[in-house]
Amino acid sequence: MVRVLTFSVVGFVLGLLAVEVLAAAGPAEAAKTPNRPNIVFILADDLGIYDLACYGRSEHHTPHLDRLASQGVRWSSAYAASPVCSPSRAAILTGKDPARLHLTTFLPGRPDMPSQKLLQPKIAMQLPLEEITLAERLKQAGYATACIGKWHLGGQGFGPAEQGFDFVHPGKANTIPSETEGGKGEYDLTAAAERFIQAHRDRPFFLYLAHNAPHIPYTARQDLIAKNAQALEPVYAAVIETLDDSVGRLLDTLDRLELADRTIVIFTSDNGGLHVPEGPHRLVTHNGPYRAGKGFVYEGGLRVPLIVRWPGHIPAGKVLDEPMIHTDWTPTILELVGLPVPEGLDGRSVAGLLCGRTPSATGQPDSSLRNRTLFWHFPHYTNQGGRPAGAVRQDQWKLVLQYETGQVELYNLQEDIGETTNLAEKQPELASRLRQALENWQKQIGAQLNTPNPDFDPDKHRALYIDVDPSQFHAQKATPAEIQRMQQWRQQMNAGSPKPAKPKPKAKPISLSADKELPLSPGQPTVQASQPNGQTGQPNVQPSQPTVQPGQSNIPA
Repeated sequence: MVRVLTFSVVGFVLGLLAVEVLAAAGPAEAAKTPNRPNIVFILADDLGIYDLACYGRSEHHTPHLDRLASQGVRWSSAYAASPVCSPSRAAILTGKDPARLHLTTFLPGRPDMPSQKLLQPKIAMQLPLEEITLAERLKQAGYATACIGKWHLGGQGFGPAEQGFDFVHPGKANTIPSETEGGKGEYDLTAAAERFIQAHRDRPFFLYLAHNAPHIPYTARQDLIAKNAQALEPVYAAVIETLDDSVGRLLDTLDRLELADRTIVIFTSDNGGLHVPEGPHRLVTHNGPYRAGKGFVYEGGLRVPLIVRWPGHIPAGKVLDEPMIHTDWTPTILELVGLPVPEGLDGRSVAGLLCGRTPSATGQPDSSLRNRTLFWHFPHYTNQGGRPAGAVRQDQWKLVLQYETGQVELYNLQEDIGETTNLAEKQPELASRLRQALENWQKQIGAQLNTPNPDFDPDKHRALYIDVDPSQFHAQKATPAEIQRMQQWRQQMNAGSPKPAKPKPKAKPISLSADKELPLSPGQPTVQASQPNGQTGQPNVQPSQPTVQPGQSNIPA
């Protein structure tokens, strides 16, 4: 790996020269690249499958995403690799399961507490640099690559620039709502994406656009809040509409530049919607017929919206129900653009299914996709009330294994999509077989397991996890008394969670002026001054590529 230079004026200038050399080589690389399609991968944060109108949420206004769905494929059984963010992002970009990567919860993770019966395994604190990302594979094939928005896979030295992305624009942090835009920075990120597309419209590009919306805290324009006054949570509905509008702007840009027909657009989410009160919000969302939400391995925490469009290649207006999961994206995208799919990935390509191809002369869909087995390993407690658990889905059957107690839950998703009736006692052989499959898979991939907590306090555990079952709460169906009880539960959960330590003040790093950009050369990238995103760190550069630290941007202006 190339050594990172300590930031100095001389080092920074050398880094800029190195970027100019790389940028000058861009057209030559593009000339060697076949006529491959562009990829725009849009990732929402905590968006539930039931948050869009095209999935049945009539109270939410999402005309642009509805249009995208009508022009492509909408998936009804798309799954997150994890019920929380960082593991899902790692799975998308590597094609590997979070359990294999030992990155099974959000970074930096929830601390162990007396209320938790089990100790959580120590996770990797970043996506390892030795993992080859989708961006790196596409970059090797001549693609221009950009990461715009939320990363959440490691800090300094482990950012997007170290994982195959040439152009980086973090935008504003998830915890700092944009007061100037009346939103969560959706339009800032979209504007950066539009600049990237404009600058690279003549060569294949991979745009990974990871929004901070609709993750808490919520903020939106007052006129949109008033427009959505009849929604379950008007501010949340306004956030969804703002996100939809930003997607519409990006689609319009592709149309204006005549790129739509040669661009694969993918829209999905990192995990299910937040179904319990959190932060300052009394109500958030619900996941329709699905149980629970973010932080749980029930369907509401794992099923995500998924829309894919590629005119002329992917059928328009089609709904697919075959199970697919985040780890499928790396092999699927590689096959769609005509690149070899490497061995050793946990996901499998669904490119044939997407494009309507059949695997045999029978003309029937690939039954192995419908009958495939999907696994989840989540050995963590969550702020939403989730407890360590694993899950396996095979055909219409789903088994949930509670790690605290060893309790097995078996559901027939074809007849009971809400996971309300546990059939484990009525189907003991099936439950035993699926549990054994889950445990065998855990051993095969080296999953990290929980251990007993020596400081366990049964009374605190009972108050947070037994007296109230947060997985059963449904904001739309709840009575006022049930909503009040969940508010009390939230206060108890917050009181029992240690506050994060305040970081020690650091020496102020040398940086560019907060309101200036340095152009490298006409038409080439710029290095933009730091944006507030809740992280610090000195800028540094590598001789071989631009290195962008959290809070910096090098998207062309």
